[in-house]
Amino acid sequence: MTANRDSSQTPVETPGEPHAALPGELDVVVIGGGVAGLAGALTLARARRSVLVVDSGEPRNAPASAAHGLLSRDGVAPLELLRVGREEVTGYGGRIVSDRAVSARRVAGGFVVTTASGRELRARRLLVTTGLVDELPEVAGLRERWGRDVLHCPYCHGWEFRDAPIGVLGGRPASLHQTLLMRQWSSRVTLFLPTGSVLAEEDAERLAARGITVVEGEVTALDVVADRLAGVKLASGRRVAVAALVVAPRLVARAEVLSGLGLAPVEHPMGTGTYVASDATGLTEVAGVWVAGNVTESMATLPLAQAGGVRAAMAINADLVHADTEAAVARHRSGASSNALADTFGPTSEAEVCARAAGRHHHDLDWVLEPEGNEERR
Repeated sequence: MTANRDSSQTPVETPGEPHAALPGELDVVVIGGGVAGLAGALTLARARRSVLVVDSGEPRNAPASAAHGLLSRDGVAPLELLRVGREEVTGYGGRIVSDRAVSARRVAGGFVVTTASGRELRARRLLVTTGLVDELPEVAGLRERWGRDVLHCPYCHGWEFRDAPIGVLGGRPASLHQTLLMRQWSSRVTLFLPTGSVLAEEDAERLAARGITVVEGEVTALDVVADRLAGVKLASGRRVAVAALVVAPRLVARAEVLSGLGLAPVEHPMGTGTYVASDATGLTEVAGVWVAGNVTESMATLPLAQAGGVRAAMAINADLVHADTEAAVARHRSGASSNALADTFGPTSEAEVCARAAGRHHHDLDWVLEPEGNEERR
């Protein structure tokens, strides 16, 4: 933590606390307090923006014991990473409230976000980082092992299972891609292909060339020994030993809060689930609303989600700078116009006009009042 930050000035609210007084209008409300949301809030707070994060406390990676791929923080526990991130945001004056944003609507000058507890938060801009929900295959025991030895991301967990027997649950659009990826970490990879699935000839050749075993049949349950995955059980009764099982969940954007703004998730081009469409900065089709992290980049790892939050925050700040500048120009022009009118009709101007008028009239009447000697003027 940097020495010039005062982490006591804006404490994090926790469930059960009474509502602290909140500002009448904020520059930005961030909906979602994961890595993307906190990174965005930190960037905005450092830009001296009033920013508040609404977080429901449901991080997607909570089951995992460690987060990987973060430079200088590799192996950090996900919940510890978020704890430190919250401290950093509040240390720069940001606010964080433990609540769930349930709706958002447009009002004059910005938006109002309504929370489950009844708060109404008004902001000029919104950054939505609500992430996604992993819809997992219906296999007995699978959900309980999720994030431990049932995995989806080789870059997040591949190293921890290097050279171990790894299974890949087939039948999803990304399954073949996952299978070939996992071969980078282990030479003992098995693809479990559901009954009735057909491999294209070229795909079967690729798998064979890489020494990947294909087992046909339905995986019905996991075999767990001493709180470790030991294998999978097939409908046929066969058991195949694996230390990790890779699955491809359907990735569904958590975007219900955006429905009141006319924003809805769309199907991902790769067939992996849904996402909220946005441009390269995270700007949606609704002016003033940005998205970042897995809600718009469903396959982004932690570093990419963090980068997305920063990128969106920079775009939001630039947008607010433009709006602030335009408002300042309008005030400046209005003030200049008012000053000009004041100068025209003010006491000094009126005195000068009267003096000139009186002087002109006086000289013009000289020939009437003193006709003699004024022949030339006639």
